Amino acid sequence: MSQENSSNLLLAFETLESNVRSYSRFFPVVFRKAAGAILEDENGCEFIDFLSGAAVLNYGHNDPYFLGDAVQYLQTNGIIHALDMATSAKREFMEYFNKTILLPRGLTYKFQFCGPTGANAVEAALKLARKASGRHNIISFSNGYHGVSLGALAVTGNRYFRNAAGLPPAGAVFMPYDGYWGADNDTSEYLDKVLADGSSGVDLPAAIILETIQGEGGINPASKDWLQSIERLCRKNDILLIVDDIQAGCGRTGNFFSFEFADISPDIVLLSKSLSRCGLPLSLVLLKPELDVWHPGEHSGTFRGNNLALVTATAALRKYWTNKNLSARVTETGRIMNERLRQIAQNNRDSFSARGRGMMWGLDCGTGGVAEDIVHKAFEDGLVIERCGAEDQVIKLLPPLTIDEQTLQRGLDILDKAAHASA
Repeated sequence: MSQENSSNLLLAFETLESNVRSYSRFFPVVFRKAAGAILEDENGCEFIDFLSGAAVLNYGHNDPYFLGDAVQYLQTNGIIHALDMATSAKREFMEYFNKTILLPRGLTYKFQFCGPTGANAVEAALKLARKASGRHNIISFSNGYHGVSLGALAVTGNRYFRNAAGLPPAGAVFMPYDGYWGADNDTSEYLDKVLADGSSGVDLPAAIILETIQGEGGINPASKDWLQSIERLCRKNDILLIVDDIQAGCGRTGNFFSFEFADISPDIVLLSKSLSRCGLPLSLVLLKPELDVWHPGEHSGTFRGNNLALVTATAALRKYWTNKNLSARVTETGRIMNERLRQIAQNNRDSFSARGRGMMWGLDCGTGGVAEDIVHKAFEDGLVIERCGAEDQVIKLLPPLTIDEQTLQRGLDILDKAAHASA
């Protein structure tokens, strides 16, 4: 396709859509359909999808099993919008999630359906933590990302997003994440000292919020020991522990929750993105029963508990989470990704390195310019992949958990070729 034809196809987006658009700039084609791990544009060109809607599409595009349940629900006049009224779809989801996910893991949570975005789940959790504890301060971590609405932005570290707020984000203190000072320094010890020192200048917080693998921050996985240390600090100081599992959860690391490997029990867990299993907006706050201090309607929203999304979410629980097949598949595919990425790093530049867990991996290219060049070259050869990190220096790999090995290897081959061309 010529550059002129591409520009004509994109003209409506360039003239009518706000400058705030981003992905359409990175991938300058018009997509029209998708299936599994393959996107197709209006000219019939196919692209392997290693973006997966920023982990919204853990189960790939348009899984016919989910779509079948959704179509059947619509054809029987199933309720789509109901505010937070009781519906059959909501009851089925809660009961099935409790039976399939929570009880087998020894977890007891109440369900709060908030607005349909991950950021709204963060907002609800921060409000609830402050209400339940009577404290105002929140501790977040360097390179953390939790959304760009004002409350969520206050616990998001990235300066680019914070500068767009129009006023200084407030109510949070940042501490160094695991590995921020190098592998030999345990940053939880610093946090312990700060919390114990009445003159540290850091008010005892209502909650600590963290990602077990920082996504937008650069694919930074926390260790089991560090996460357990943070949980112990929370228990010692009567601080609530909030795990933001919006990007790393729903099977991305192999287990349903990304924190399972660390044997911790967060007070509040945040889910969104792949929770609906097929791209429909849905967001959920899981809270320990003793924290349910809300009065009716204190955190509201017109579109909380999308019933069609609850139908597809329940369908995915039936298909993928009644046995350990998907978890085993993610573990094996993650091993393949790990090996290939380390080979790519070793065969190209000394500044390259790979890190991650499960099927959430990053190729650190050292600089944003190098990473950008690789992503552009990869897209030209048919791979959709994005960057993350403080300087956009990390290439983030989030292929669908259901991707077949042949397609995965083709995508990794494209990435390898693009990395080699940039060397």
